[in-house]
Amino acid sequence: MSATVSFKVPSPRGPQPVTVAYTRVGRGAPLLLLHGIGHHRQAWDPVVDILATERDVIAVDLPGFGASPGLPEGLDYDLPTTTAVFGAFCEALELDRPHVAGNSLGGLLALELGREQLVRSVTTLSPAGFWSEAERRYAFGVLLAMRRIAQRLPLPLVERLSRSAAGRTMLTSTIYARPGRRSPEAVVAETLALAGATGFDATLKSGATVLFRDDIPTIPVTVAWGTRDMLLVRRQGVRAKQIIPKARLVRLPGCGHCPMNDDPALVARVLLDGSR
Repeated sequence: MSATVSFKVPSPRGPQPVTVAYTRVGRGAPLLLLHGIGHHRQAWDPVVDILATERDVIAVDLPGFGASPGLPEGLDYDLPTTTAVFGAFCEALELDRPHVAGNSLGGLLALELGREQLVRSVTTLSPAGFWSEAERRYAFGVLLAMRRIAQRLPLPLVERLSRSAAGRTMLTSTIYARPGRRSPEAVVAETLALAGATGFDATLKSGATVLFRDDIPTIPVTVAWGTRDMLLVRRQGVRAKQIIPKARLVRLPGCGHCPMNDDPALVARVLLDGSR
């Protein structure tokens, strides 16, 4: 079921209203899904039906992405604010320390929710924040280029390109190892989501100094990385394991930066195992 929820988040100017769009389906222990920068909650569509057989799945559009409005004036697109937003989101939906899974930026947010003890377990897919400075500059450059291309392509051209496997590869091969598997409709929708993301620039700017360097010893953590990730190279997973020694490090063979589309069955199994 697609829905929105509004709640207040503290700020120096006093409590500010925030609205978040989400879908919720399934039964079982709650599992919160967080997407990456420039994407939207539909990135999880390939795995949602599998997860919903065993979990109460809540897929969320981050503020300023997808169908969620941007943050109001007085709230920054930084890690503390977004953590507070999702703490309040869980309270509004009466989710008592749900499991959480995130991809890329969503993976970093999931880890931060774990560090703050707001969730029961964390499963991350190619999380941000474990980069060297050179790796960060490379990834941010690629993301900015993708954003500019998405903003400049006319919609009829995006629709025409999406009808062929070669066109879908042209549009999405940076994040998918198997872009031909993505449906034409999904490729059009995520290109539009990237172009129209009101929170993109501020979120990317705030991430320039972000490094995740804290252990999370008290809850289960899984870190999974696609072997064909072209955006955040897989050696960053080794760094994550060094920083979070108890984390389970999983390789995703043949998968790219957003592995949910490349191997839905494998990714769903990793998420279910990580949220036991």
